[in-house]
Amino acid sequence: MGADRVFAYGAAAGLLGDLLLGDPRRGHPVAVFGRAAGTVERVLWRDHRGWGALHTAVCAGGAVALGVVAQRAVRPSTAASVALTGAATWAVVGGTSLAREARAIGRRLAAGDVEAARARLPHLCGRDPQALDADGIARAVVESVAENTSDAVVGALVWGAVAGVPGLLGFRAVNTLDAMVGHRSARHRRFGWASARLDDVAGWPGARLTAALAAVAGDDPRGAVRAWRADAARHPSPNAGPVEASFAGALGVRLGGTLSYGGRVEHRPVLNGEGRTVHVADIERAVRLSRRVGWLALGVSAAAALLRGACPGRTS
Repeated sequence: MGADRVFAYGAAAGLLGDLLLGDPRRGHPVAVFGRAAGTVERVLWRDHRGWGALHTAVCAGGAVALGVVAQRAVRPSTAASVALTGAATWAVVGGTSLAREARAIGRRLAAGDVEAARARLPHLCGRDPQALDADGIARAVVESVAENTSDAVVGALVWGAVAGVPGLLGFRAVNTLDAMVGHRSARHRRFGWASARLDDVAGWPGARLTAALAAVAGDDPRGAVRAWRADAARHPSPNAGPVEASFAGALGVRLGGTLSYGGRVEHRPVLNGEGRTVHVADIERAVRLSRRVGWLALGVSAAAALLRGACPGRTS
């Protein structure tokens, strides 16, 4: 069996495994990587971009190298190759945990327990929840669902289609490093620069595919495309902009505006200004849209891998 079919079958199994099992509460491979990257950071940290680039190369390069070694080790066996791809896909995607956390916050908001929703919000995103009312929390959840659909599902599938298990592990490593050191804190402003820029590059194709599929799968395709074209470039993130704008248009809601991270207030542009304010019920709508986008992304990625394998002049 060629590598194209191995990816298609393995990725489908991995996404189904995520749907049925979700993430383990202990010993998750991404958490193990995070602890290892933290150890490397303690050894290499200097307030310098070059040392940050070395940290990125060691951690992301190590993940890719692990994928290469594992993929080569199982290559003689089709069953083992599919199983490895399935396990890697399950390890790097996080659609079920994303939906679970979003719905948990939604249930608390629906019950009128805003304090409990505020306490739960840090499990999903890095916003400061104390200044948020119910609609503000709901907006933060919808924005996080949109962005993480790209980061935790679609982007990984895209790179898996391109490079198999090394692509899956490498993308997740880069995305995790960005979450760890890519933010603009005093400690990481220079040290995390390389991780943040590499994440921008690695996330570019997945973000555009996510935005396109949200337009296809959403309630208002024209609204999604309109918001994407009009507002995406105004967002400070080159990848979150298209995704959040498309989700906003597809759901008919207004995203963006003032928010707070780690005590730092940001005034972001409004996305889909023609939409209405986000309400609690929109959390479930966003989760369902995220699910549809994830399965469509599997279909697109698997089809792309199969088409690449069928091109004349290529060997399996």
